[in-house]
Amino acid sequence: MIKVLITEDSSVIRAFLEKALNSDPELKVVGTARNGIEAVEKASHLKPDVITMDIHMPGMDGFEATRTIMETNPVPIVICSASWDPTEVSKTFRSMEAGAVAALEKPRGFTHTEGEGSIQELIDTIKAMATVKVVRRWSRLRNKEKQEKTPASTEKPVPGSKRQYRIVAIGSSTGGPMALQNVLCNLSRDFPVPVVIVQHIAQGFLAGLADWLCKTTDYTVKIAEQDEKLAPGRAYLAPDAYQMGVSKDSRVFLKKGDGADRLCPSVAHLFDSVRKSFGENCIGVLLTGMGRDGARELKEMHDAGAMTFAQDEESSIVFGMPGEAVALGAADYVLPCQDIAQRLNAVFAPQQNEKSVQ
Repeated sequence: MIKVLITEDSSVIRAFLEKALNSDPELKVVGTARNGIEAVEKASHLKPDVITMDIHMPGMDGFEATRTIMETNPVPIVICSASWDPTEVSKTFRSMEAGAVAALEKPRGFTHTEGEGSIQELIDTIKAMATVKVVRRWSRLRNKEKQEKTPASTEKPVPGSKRQYRIVAIGSSTGGPMALQNVLCNLSRDFPVPVVIVQHIAQGFLAGLADWLCKTTDYTVKIAEQDEKLAPGRAYLAPDAYQMGVSKDSRVFLKKGDGADRLCPSVAHLFDSVRKSFGENCIGVLLTGMGRDGARELKEMHDAGAMTFAQDEESSIVFGMPGEAVALGAADYVLPCQDIAQRLNAVFAPQQNEKSVQ
């Protein structure tokens, strides 16, 4: 039985969430909190397995509560935010910096057309987050220690000094915002190729994610547009409800999702497009996330001669997507995020050195 603490200032939404979560036989709501102060207190004595956290609350908001809990009684925290409110979206990503492991739009009511799906998504996320025994937080010190512990003999030499890689494609889901931040933070300022990204995230959060990544990484990140020419040293996020592909001349093409698309945007679609356009001259990266989206397509990229990476289990919030890729033999390298970025820098170092000489 997974013990859940609900933090929500609205009594109506609190009661709705309690009823929804208790309807699942694997979940048990052990308490509710009306604000951040109560959440901090109840996290200490109720010892929940997972906390759902509202953002906008009187007294202590969700960001401050998350930061305090992670400093005192660390526990997986799932943010439930209003995606239409820019202030809440901004604090949602700050909360993830403070240690929250996932963020979702607040579930719709039982009578809403999307109500059942949004409730199930929250339930599935809570179950997945309950397995995160140690809430993972990326830090320079932690990654440095991890790197020092990795025996040099287990690492392959970096190939590709003579190959002209033209693009890096990244897929991520649960835990992805922090993983993406870590990768982009550690890419060189003159990274010579574009980066295209599919991040599974609730509708309404994407613009906030792009803004947060720009502010916290100093990397230019934007939502991709139809027929946009991709530029080196920039990262492009697939827009909500569109499948994103890339043409051979490095232009974005978008296709509106339909009922047949289980995931939209999907990592699978992006990886497949990049492989068809660039063959062995591309790089695929699969980061933390639930499910298996993109794993088979990463294997196809690998078999076509592309360079492929998967985030390692220790640094992943959920080892679903990268774990599936590893099981398929799809990844040339299985590394924590910072090491992936450093390896990418090393791959392109010869190209950058040649430019500096010229």
